[in-house]
Amino acid sequence: MSTPSNETFSPTAQTILSDLEELRVNDIRWRDGKAFSLTYCASDEARQLSETAYRMFSHENALNVAAFPSLKNMQQEVLDFVMQILEAPPTGAGFMTSGGTESLVLVVYGALQRAIAQRGSERPQDQRFNVVLPSTAHAALEKGCTYFNIESRRVPVRADWRADEQAMIAACDDNTILLVCSAPQYPQGVVDPMELIGQEALRRGIPFHIDACMGGMLLPFLAPAHMAWNFSVPGVTSMSVDLHKYGYTAKGAGVIIYANKELRNHQTFFTDNWLGGMYGSSGILGTKSGGPIASAWAMVQYFGHDGYRDLALTARKVALEIARHIEAIPELVLRAEPDTTLICIGARDSQTLPIFSVSRALRENGWYVDEQTPPDSIHLTVNVVHENRVEEFVADLKAAVQLALENAASTTSSAPLPYGSV
Repeated sequence: MSTPSNETFSPTAQTILSDLEELRVNDIRWRDGKAFSLTYCASDEARQLSETAYRMFSHENALNVAAFPSLKNMQQEVLDFVMQILEAPPTGAGFMTSGGTESLVLVVYGALQRAIAQRGSERPQDQRFNVVLPSTAHAALEKGCTYFNIESRRVPVRADWRADEQAMIAACDDNTILLVCSAPQYPQGVVDPMELIGQEALRRGIPFHIDACMGGMLLPFLAPAHMAWNFSVPGVTSMSVDLHKYGYTAKGAGVIIYANKELRNHQTFFTDNWLGGMYGSSGILGTKSGGPIASAWAMVQYFGHDGYRDLALTARKVALEIARHIEAIPELVLRAEPDTTLICIGARDSQTLPIFSVSRALRENGWYVDEQTPPDSIHLTVNVVHENRVEEFVADLKAAVQLALENAASTTSSAPLPYGSV
């Protein structure tokens, strides 16, 4: 992207813009389709529309949508669209959030507040409330449990990386306040089975959340008829979706949907216990830019149901094409057949091929891929921006494997590079 040119900018402002361009010269090349993590791009026009909508409302304050009814209306239209594709009940209600982390922290907080309201005391005597979730569930749930002093009761997954429903049910007790599954889970890209867990949630009368931050804008168009993954599953009380992933909006746009307003109310915060009057907030943030709401609204208007279906099908096609190439490389193995567009790659023999040497070689060649463990793996988040990069990526992947094999004897083991950093 070239430096913006605008005659209204002073020489000082133009210098600052030029400096900004210089500062990002070493950032990952996501617009070029060389990043398989963190960023998503549908097309240049969509990105420019999203950025323009964001700028138009970047200084509006979504803390008080009564002052900015445009933001309230845009948020509701976005929520209505998401509720429709998730098959939410007519009573469904939600809020926009800053993304998956805030959504999942709020899910934990809402479950805690609901438990307190129902039980009449803050904590079980000499015990803690707990959340039961698979070992593959997103780290942001761990953050929520840590913030609110709740036990994160992680349950090992099956050999196919999917949630073990019977083991999760067995892990529940009278202090369990929330059950969680993923659609799909991030590490290996598979959708958890959830029907038995939904039955258990109904039996216990506790919330059951589906983390569809990755899949919420894909699975409505990709899921086979037999796959149960959304509000159609009895017992599901809430779902989270990130629009700044496969909704292709600007960063800072997520959605959390509840089956009804009573469940949603436990997420909100109100107080008049200060000298400034009534203060209410739908989430963790107070002041927040209206930019993400406007960007999300613009993208929903631009793509609509049919556009998002086409984007999902294209991203899925590209992901499967890459997956088939990986299967043809003898030294590599797919950890799982992807249910959507997430690909997890391991070494067939970790003693002869240090897989992180492969990812480091890819990064040296301009590709940005994630590293994760256990087990040691390379992770790809495929979207439509990669459609014309497959052959180049596969060629560089094969070269990276060969280089890693040649240098394996002199390679020392290394920890994976972090997905999130401080």
